Amino acid sequence: MSVRTSGTAVTADSGPSDGPARGTSPTTAAEPDILGTGLGLDPDDLPDGLVVADEAGRVICFNAAAARITDITPEHALGRPLEHALPLQDIEGRRWWRLTDPYGGLAIRRGQPERNLLLGGREVLVSARYVRTRPTGPVRRLVIALRGTEARRRTELSHAELIATVAHELRSPLTSVKGFTATLLQKWERFTDDQKRLMLETVDADANRVTRLIAELLDISRIDSGRLEVRRQRVDMSAAVRRHVQAQTTAGQRPDRFLIRMLEPLPDLWADPDKVDQVLGNLLENAVRHGEGTVTIEVGPVSDATSTEGTSVTVSDEGPGIPEESMSRVFTRFWRGSKRGGTGLGLYIVKGIVEAHGGTITVGRAPAGGAQFRFSLPVAAPAFMA
Repeated sequence: MSVRTSGTAVTADSGPSDGPARGTSPTTAAEPDILGTGLGLDPDDLPDGLVVADEAGRVICFNAAAARITDITPEHALGRPLEHALPLQDIEGRRWWRLTDPYGGLAIRRGQPERNLLLGGREVLVSARYVRTRPTGPVRRLVIALRGTEARRRTELSHAELIATVAHELRSPLTSVKGFTATLLQKWERFTDDQKRLMLETVDADANRVTRLIAELLDISRIDSGRLEVRRQRVDMSAAVRRHVQAQTTAGQRPDRFLIRMLEPLPDLWADPDKVDQVLGNLLENAVRHGEGTVTIEVGPVSDATSTEGTSVTVSDEGPGIPEESMSRVFTRFWRGSKRGGTGLGLYIVKGIVEAHGGTITVGRAPAGGAQFRFSLPVAAPAFMA
């Protein structure tokens, strides 16, 4: 029997050899289905590394991804004993194949879960499946999956950055809260009522800041795990926009800084009102804080005839805008514009909320040169009909 992969054929029942066995490459139709799918898949089409050893422990399949991950050529691996072709070690330096003994040991074993192993000084994620023709029978195929550690390292780096950001953002308000409360407890009678009120207002504002940060972390957790719940109710987008503009003017912004355009009639919109408020509040706050000039909010029906019926909201400003090279990173974690401040999590959460509704959000350059954010939400159906 012969198996071809990466342009090399190996005879599975050939005698012992330290080097790769050679042979003529059979046609695709004549090749055995090494993956057992009946689909005639080429191992080189798989995104992860695939190594297969026969009942004698010799490598009969070594795909292109495995060669890329291990830096071992298929010609060097094919036909050789597995422990020589793929000399894996655990973190303590023990030889992995001798340690696990896939062809011996307990016959009830079905494989090995993914773990981090060493291969010539590089880290590789390895998992294995023991293929038997019958339960507790001998191993007929040993199928090994290989993956690089780059994706895991990126995830670990992202988690570390999140922890560092949270620790930094929590430290400042908590230090303030602790300082003011300790001072008031120790020297309450020394302060006037106005001074006490100022300290308590500062403590209240810092407590709100901590609450918002915790809420952001919970939202990120739900978005990343796919557990962000959307409780759809009837939403009046026009009223929601006017309410947020009123909140900005009440907080001290000039009323003439905002321009609202309504393109009616708007379709009935069923969405989560609290999360819609979160999206609008974030986009308006960004436009006010990082933009300049007039902030224009345009609300109208989705204008693209190929799109699902829905409502679109566009928030534009007249500031310097977002550089072209940064637009692809706007909705990623920890992205901040030229002006520092904030956690850099707001737009990541906004994108997660919009997509949880089945909508889309984009960023571009406004006609006046500033940043322009546009999100659209489909009409959808109320929660009790979903």
